[in-house]
Amino acid sequence: MAFADNLPISESLGVFIGITGFDWLSEGQAEPLKAAVAAVAAGAIIAVARHWLSKRHKD
Repeated sequence: MAFADNLPISESLGVFIGITGFDWLSEGQAEPLKAAVAAVAAGAIIAVARHWLSKRHKD
């Protein structure tokens, strides 16, 4: 399996859109930098969790 198959791109995009949309609705303006940082962090956590779970199930 290629590394790109495990990247959580759709999940990260969903986090970015969700945070941007929430900021826009609650404050009237979006902060894309804050949303991008949160999306990258969430994507990294998901990727690490997937890697850890795949190693755990193989053992």
